[in-house]
Amino acid sequence: MSIKVLVPTPLQKFTDNKATIECSAGSVHELIEALEGSFPGIKSRLCDEEGKPRRFLNFYVNAEDIRFLQGTETSLQDGDEVSIVPAVAGG
Repeated sequence: MSIKVLVPTPLQKFTDNKATIECSAGSVHELIEALEGSFPGIKSRLCDEEGKPRRFLNFYVNAEDIRFLQGTETSLQDGDEVSIVPAVAGG
């Protein structure tokens, strides 16, 4: 199973400067664990101490925000695209 992961520029220092990664995982949680296995240290940038996605990061599976799906238990299928998007705030 191949999942395409789009990595934002600030996190690319953890992925050997790769903006796109191919990974295998059955859920977003498994994907985060797979990324940590391939790129040690990235999980602490993606998740808080409880293992939940950090508040300032949004995860999208095929343009659907996982907060409106099943969170990190959102299932993944072959060919899915997961985008990691830093939250933007302004005022």
